[in-house]
Amino acid sequence: MLPLRAYARLARPQRLPRPTQLARSSLPRPSPSRPAAHYLALAPAPSIRCLHSSPPTLKEKRWLNNTPPEDDGEDGQSSKQDDHAEKPLPEAESSKSAEERAKSQSSKPDIKASSSDSVSSPSAPAPGSPGGQSPPGAGGPKEITKPVIPEIYPQVLAIPITHRPLFPGFYKAITVRSPPVIKAIRELQAHGQPYVGAFLLKDSSVDSDVVTDINQVQPVGVFCQITSCFTSQEGEGKPEALTAVLFPHRRIRINELVTSSSVKGNGAVGIGAPVGEGSAEGEGEVKSFESEVPGVEEVREELGTVSIDSEQQLPDVQRENQDLEKKEVTQIDFLHSLLPQVSLTNVSNLSVEPYEKDSQVIRAIMSELISVFKEIAQLQPMFREQVTSFAISNTSSQVFDEPDKLADLAAVVSTADVSDLQAVLSSTSIEDRLQRALVLLKKELINAQLQFKIARDVDTKIQKRQREYYLMEQLKGIKKELGMESDGKDKLVEGFKEKASKLAMPEGVRKVFDEELNKLVHLEPAASEFNVTRNYIDWLTQVPWGVHTPENYDISHAIKVLDEDHYGLKDVKDRILEFMAIGKLRGSVEGKILCLVGPPGVGKTSIGKSIAKALGRQFFRFSVGGLTDVAEIKGHRRTYIGAMPGKPIQALKKVATENPLILIDEVDKISKAYNGDPASALLEMLDPEQNKSFLDHYLDVPIDLSRVLFVCTANVLETIPGPLLDRMEVLEVSGYVSAEKMNIAERYLSPQAKTAAGLEDVNIELEPGAIEALIRYYCRESGVRNLKKHIDKIYRKAAFKIVTDLGESGLPEPPTPPAEGQVEAQHPDIKPASELTSNVSPDAEGSGVDSKADVTTVPRKPMKVPAGIHVKITQENLKDYVGPPVYHKDRLYTHSPPAGVSTGLGYLGNGSGAVMPVEINSMPGKGNLQLTGKLGEVIRESAQIAMSWVKANAYLLGITKSEAESTLNDRDVHLHMPEGGIGKEGPSAGTAILTAFVSLFTKTRVDPDTAMTGEISLLGQVLPVGGLKEKILAAHRAGIKKLIVPAGCKPDIDENVPESVKGGIEFVFVEDVRQVLHEAFRGTEVAKRWQETLPMDEEPQRERH
Repeated sequence: MLPLRAYARLARPQRLPRPTQLARSSLPRPSPSRPAAHYLALAPAPSIRCLHSSPPTLKEKRWLNNTPPEDDGEDGQSSKQDDHAEKPLPEAESSKSAEERAKSQSSKPDIKASSSDSVSSPSAPAPGSPGGQSPPGAGGPKEITKPVIPEIYPQVLAIPITHRPLFPGFYKAITVRSPPVIKAIRELQAHGQPYVGAFLLKDSSVDSDVVTDINQVQPVGVFCQITSCFTSQEGEGKPEALTAVLFPHRRIRINELVTSSSVKGNGAVGIGAPVGEGSAEGEGEVKSFESEVPGVEEVREELGTVSIDSEQQLPDVQRENQDLEKKEVTQIDFLHSLLPQVSLTNVSNLSVEPYEKDSQVIRAIMSELISVFKEIAQLQPMFREQVTSFAISNTSSQVFDEPDKLADLAAVVSTADVSDLQAVLSSTSIEDRLQRALVLLKKELINAQLQFKIARDVDTKIQKRQREYYLMEQLKGIKKELGMESDGKDKLVEGFKEKASKLAMPEGVRKVFDEELNKLVHLEPAASEFNVTRNYIDWLTQVPWGVHTPENYDISHAIKVLDEDHYGLKDVKDRILEFMAIGKLRGSVEGKILCLVGPPGVGKTSIGKSIAKALGRQFFRFSVGGLTDVAEIKGHRRTYIGAMPGKPIQALKKVATENPLILIDEVDKISKAYNGDPASALLEMLDPEQNKSFLDHYLDVPIDLSRVLFVCTANVLETIPGPLLDRMEVLEVSGYVSAEKMNIAERYLSPQAKTAAGLEDVNIELEPGAIEALIRYYCRESGVRNLKKHIDKIYRKAAFKIVTDLGESGLPEPPTPPAEGQVEAQHPDIKPASELTSNVSPDAEGSGVDSKADVTTVPRKPMKVPAGIHVKITQENLKDYVGPPVYHKDRLYTHSPPAGVSTGLGYLGNGSGAVMPVEINSMPGKGNLQLTGKLGEVIRESAQIAMSWVKANAYLLGITKSEAESTLNDRDVHLHMPEGGIGKEGPSAGTAILTAFVSLFTKTRVDPDTAMTGEISLLGQVLPVGGLKEKILAAHRAGIKKLIVPAGCKPDIDENVPESVKGGIEFVFVEDVRQVLHEAFRGTEVAKRWQETLPMDEEPQRERH
């Protein structure tokens, strides 16, 4: 939309000629020999610019043909018009020319009446209206009438518009791109009918110049006059567009869309139809004639004394006018040939409901509108200029005194929604239109107040910043005069550039670095953003872009390192060696994610260190146990105070290499809270497909973590989220057996504890029997952490015993070294530091430390224990160092247990196994089953299944005498597993509970050297269980001779259980509970009877070690 001032320049009105010029030069004296057409040709037509009736237009038609108008003179008239005004034509020539022009004009007599405000003759008055000045002596000039706009225009060219509707009296520029519509507009101008109808599209996303359906546009639009137009090129290869400036005159309603079928057969002669085939030059002369020649009645009024007989002198013109009046005509019939490429519509004027201009309500609303105008004008200078421009251009129409025009002005200057503006345009009630406009203007006032407040706040901040800048510049000048002009910023920038030059930053990171460094250069050190930017650039240059540590793929070196640091762990070591072998063949390896799962104290964390040592990589460890904040992994946003990157970026900064080994400890104990789930944040970091471009929230640039070797540790897999577990390769680290613990204690733990206690040169002997007793009676867990604590305690007790026995005479205190502050005084007033006393009162709180005590940084030398000192720790004196045993005996029943007792095997929570007896007793009751011993839900279900199987097979077991006889209906059964303080859970006690039930009801004892593990089904199948290594170790420690285990556990036992643990134990692999019972009661009377009543399908498989 063009600015209003542009419209004013485009439509500048022409200055009227003086009355004297009209009287003396434009209108020569009439004579009988001069026809009326002569005076019609000589009388000039003044141009008048009036709101809502006749918009200012272009001065010449040549602008329509893309030819700029000739430069006008000061008074706005063209040179041709000046010639007409100053120099009268010769009589013969002018008479002949006037007659020809009158003849050509008579062929279309109503053109001036319908197009008096067209582009070619915008200011020409309508026929029959006075358009000139009176001759000399006629009593002065008469009032000049306004050009006439046709009140009834039933058919118009419809132009769809978007974004905002048009309002009467206010210009609007539109762009037309459709060639047929452009042609139609040019035809309208060529035929002197520059009128169109502008209607708002309902769908603003549609961009079309043709209305194909009447429902596409709003029913109410405006009747507009084309004041000017010019062509423009929107771009290369695009068609030429036409920009037209429209001046709306009144509201119209669209009735129907004119189609091609509706105009066929219509013989009406268009009033704007072409007169004949003539050249463009001749047509231009006709239009020039129409624009300059007033009507006959005007000449009669001006000449007064001349009597012209129109019937005699203009018979042809009069006759043709009468013929055209009898015909049914349409002003734009010449556009029917362009259908349906253009949209022609039948319209009618929108009638307004009658109203009283002096109504109290209307006056009140108008006063409120004017008040709101004033308030907005005070807040927004641009709004004030816009309203002033409207008021100046519309002085003749008194816009602020007319209710309808005031409502339209309020709608035009507002930025309301399209629907609200259309509602104002469509309203037929002036009161309703004013109220709607008032609502729009009130909203505009609220927006203006808010904008004013925001602008005022921004100005205040800017003024404050400018003041700070001015003061800082003054401070710089003062420092420069004092020789302190260097604030260190230049050195800081140079340091960052030097760091960045040594790093192989990716292109994207280098671009971010340059931008941030440029920002730092233009920031003042006192600005709050200076430190934020400096810290960010510092972190950006601390990341080791392109720096790698050379990797060592020597297999023999790796085997040596792993064996030196750890005993056993064959599976883990084999996996690491495979990883190194692949790297040796490929030359490089991508980062892998390993997860070491095992009980506490088996060395999972130390394994990670050994892997880094074997590969020659840097090592970084951080724990995520109990972590709840995602920012610890992904970093904080830079907007927060104290923000910093996440742990992966901190690790890269610390190790200064892109390919370290990062150990993520306790990954199974990660938590979640309201501020996010850290486990989900680990997914991106641990996914090999995503960590090539890991995005930290603080750095906000992609980081390559694909070269990092991630090792995670966990105690259990159940608490690790599934998606995270799926991205890791799980390696189980099982617990150590007694033989492995012995080797670890002798080779690793004991030497480390001896060194830590300061007894490297002292003869301390820890006998293997003492270590075995520690393992058996003090440290039964799967790991060696508790064993290490006890060995450390032994050596601490030994050190204390040595120091106590030798006393001060054997180990005297060394002399106190001189304090660093005790220096020779250089001045008599300067005292040594040892003589300086503290000002703190001795009675003050916390004054227990002597304020006069000397301080020193000289390290104390270790004392040498005299030779000949010998300390021996045996199994007998072990309790003097570590106290009484924790575990007194391995089995509750060392002799033959009573009936109703069986021996089961369990897996404790600390990763160790245990021998667990099952006790069952019965008493008179109602057949209830009572369970005690802090049993879990799974064990309770196992007891229910075992009791149901016994009831179902009571006759076959010999408990009842007939199949119909029921059992346990009158007795209650109580099952207990001793050591109730220890929780027991898991599916491995089914066979032991079933054996105890059968033992009780058959009154047969079970061999105390026989233990069993395995779950049973309701129909008697034995199911495999886990934790066999720890359970077998517990059985071996308890002296068990026979183990009844599920047949499905045989591969696990053969693969993972060492021969030293299986030694002396007979393994019986069973598949059915009948095999379990035959083995548990082998050699008894019931077992012999069961060979007939409860026979086995086949003998179980046995192995003796």
